[in-house]
Amino acid sequence: MKLREVSQLLYLLKSTDQKISRLFEKEIGFSLTRYELLMALIENQPCLQTKLQEYLQIDQAAITRHLKILEEKGYVSRQRNPENNREIFVTLTAKADQELHACENKYTNVQETFYPSLTEEEFQLLRQLLQKMNQE
Repeated sequence: MKLREVSQLLYLLKSTDQKISRLFEKEIGFSLTRYELLMALIENQPCLQTKLQEYLQIDQAAITRHLKILEEKGYVSRQRNPENNREIFVTLTAKADQELHACENKYTNVQETFYPSLTEEEFQLLRQLLQKMNQE
């Protein structure tokens, strides 16, 4: 593949990411990163702030900023580990749990909302390819 083809592919990925991320936030009410953060907490809470940072692959300043916003909106609570003051445990609030379940119920077929031009098979193939690219 030529450099120009790679740059076009990367630019297409970037513009698609921006478009889908804006639509996601508009429809769901959370940025994609904050939604993933909250879903990680549903699956594993309480969770150390550093573990969330590793899972989301973002830097310390970014995780702190996202958690501060979510905490101010009443979606998460943070508490220092009494046994190790450097560690911070993050948990979901009842408000977050309620709103996330409402999102799940509202969007039972997300593909139709976000990717109406893709078939189920194409959507799964895209997902597999992106996961493969992200692992390299």
